[in-house]
Amino acid sequence: MPSKEPKAYDGKHITVTYDTGRCLHAAACVSGLPEVFDSGKRPWVQPDAAEPERVAEVIRRCPSGALQYRLAEDGPAEEPDRPTTVVRSPAGQLVMRGDLRVTTSAGAVRRETRAMLCACGVSGNQPFCDHSGACGRD
Repeated sequence: MPSKEPKAYDGKHITVTYDTGRCLHAAACVSGLPEVFDSGKRPWVQPDAAEPERVAEVIRRCPSGALQYRLAEDGPAEEPDRPTTVVRSPAGQLVMRGDLRVTTSAGAVRRETRAMLCACGVSGNQPFCDHSGACGRD
């Protein structure tokens, strides 16, 4: 499914955004901080259930970039990894971390710090992997 506008979950000190079209269900969030990320609750993201620095740390583990954050009061956005890295996953996707500029299928250029790109060309959410093709199967 193509990415839509990410949903924002506002906390007192951190805002978490979630892009359903990019989530590959790696579950780094749920296993890393279940009191904040609980798919059985509504809303499933509770940004104030842990310290904002801890929430940000767990979000940075999200390989697809579906989860992102911004600290409150004009705090800094996520800093990109340096140097930028590109690694092919065992399934074939391109896992990228760093100061990225990604052009979507609609031609929009997005600044990203993490992305998992489709390597087989079948994704319905190009250039992001959506697990619909061979590169999304483990």
